Amino acid sequence: MNEATAVFSALRPRLHGIAYRMLGSVAESEDVVQDIWLSWNGIEHHTVENPEAWLVAATTRRAIDRLRAAKARREDYVGIWLPEPILTDEGASPEELQELASDVSVAFLLLLERLSPEARAAFILREVLDADYPEIADALGKSEAACRQLVHRAKDQLRDERPRQTVPHDTHLGLMRRFADAMMRGDFQTLRSLLAVDADLRGDGGGKVTTFPKPMVGGQRIAQLFFATHLRYGDGVQVRLARINGEWSLLRYLDGALESAQTYVTDGEKILSIHVQRNPDKLARIARGLQGFSGEAQL
Repeated sequence: MNEATAVFSALRPRLHGIAYRMLGSVAESEDVVQDIWLSWNGIEHHTVENPEAWLVAATTRRAIDRLRAAKARREDYVGIWLPEPILTDEGASPEELQELASDVSVAFLLLLERLSPEARAAFILREVLDADYPEIADALGKSEAACRQLVHRAKDQLRDERPRQTVPHDTHLGLMRRFADAMMRGDFQTLRSLLAVDADLRGDGGGKVTTFPKPMVGGQRIAQLFFATHLRYGDGVQVRLARINGEWSLLRYLDGALESAQTYVTDGEKILSIHVQRNPDKLARIARGLQGFSGEAQL
């Protein structure tokens, strides 16, 4: 392995992280990184003073272009679009998991959808990856002052929606266990008691499986939905715990087939929001990844 290849290989996880946080799609993120690899191989490396800065800037610009195109496509998306969930490495430390849950959770990625592509890039580089403003300016091709303004506006735009306190992983896990158990037993009263009165549920079917075209609001209604699934499938409903995007989440199986990956936003006592990924295309990678994957807990 030559030096240029070694540099790229070492930075690949960081580059993929930038692309995924920008796009919310593993496949598109991999395409971006592959494009940058081809570009990196096509230049004279001795002319690059700072390889990391060059690669980060190139990845950011490519991701911005991809996101602009993706936003146009999502206008024709059937139903609600949700980011593609990913299984989290079982070897991650509690501190790493807490960090992942705060900056790559499905809820956070969905929140970032409110930002323009350039504002999203500036926010991610500064607030998530701790890049300095000269690096951000280089990546975006803007002045440092303009980048500071982008980050400031993005923070203002997201401030009211970001959680003000972090729920400990063990607390979140305990809540997930209780909800999963109630789901499998068809315990309507427990399901309802664990949901906030104004809880909401969003589902992504991608036009390939049925789901709701707009968010379902109300803990009572959501509990009825889960209870109805139990009435229909009975013991065919199986739920497993898995770390998805850095936080404990639920995988639901119906008659032995993975039906959905469900991520939850909680305050430690009640479930506030549920994101249900049912699009088969976005579940395929998780289904493959579960083969031999031990970062999954049985109830």
